[in-house]
This record gives sequence, C-alpha cells and structure tokens, in this order.
Amino acid sequence: MIRLWLHFVLTTILISLSSLIVACNSPTPPTEFAPDGEIVEKAIVLQLSQNFQSLSNQLNTTPPQLKINQIQVKQLDSILVEQLFTYHLQGTYNLKLMFSRQIKEQKKNRFDIYLQRQIEGETWRLLKREYNLSYETTQWKSYLIR
Repeated sequence: MIRLWLHFVLTTILISLSSLIVACNSPTPPTEFAPDGEIVEKAIVLQLSQNFQSLSNQLNTTPPQLKINQIQVKQLDSILVEQLFTYHLQGTYNLKLMFSRQIKEQKKNRFDIYLQRQIEGETWRLLKREYNLSYETTQWKSYLIR
C-alpha cells in the first residue's frame, strides 16, 4: 500500500515538473514591451488608409484625410509570430473623415490589429492574417509602420 502511494506521489511530481518545463519552452512576449499609443494610432491609420485607398481606386475618387483620437485598448494579448514579439490589440477609436466637400465623424469604431516588434526593437509592423482556403493555412502579411 505504501509502495503504491509512493509511486502515485512520484508520478504526480514528475508530471507537474514536465508540465512546468513545457510551459517554460513556449514564451509569450511581455506586455511591458507592447506598443505605445503613438504606434497604435499609426497602425490604425495605416489600416484605414489602405482600405480607403482601395475603395477610392474602385470609385475613382480621392481618399479622405483621416484623423483618429480617443483610442481605447480594451484587450491586449501577446503571442509569438515567426519568433518575434507580436501583440494583438482590440478596442475602439473615434474617426474624423475629411472629404473635399464635407467632414464626417464616427465614434466608437472598433479595431482589431496585430502589431509586431522587429528584431532590432526600433520599428513596428502591422500584421494582417490571410487565410488560404485551398490549403487551409494561415499566412501573415506585414506592413512597416512609419
């Protein structure tokens, strides 16, 4: 009976230690290194600009000037993408669209972006996830945030 109990305790300890070792081998980026407000703002503007440019090209018009404010990050998750720190941010922002003849304002627009810190730690990239339905895979496209 004692031998069975000792075997159970040792097995439990070994399983716990191996779980701890596996957890240590899959690091997540620290949230202290997450992008600041300026980077988040530039990333949202970049994403919006790309969308409006595409739409404007189809409509043969000039894209509006964009101004955003009141950015509120509601959720921040950190992951590794291709061995680089990546942050998934979700939240809201207010948008001002300045067209040639009018100005439109929108409040509490939602954003869902992935931002990746580059190896040297000085630049950031906006990542966009693309699904390849044929191969059932996910690929990432990245855009430099200036």
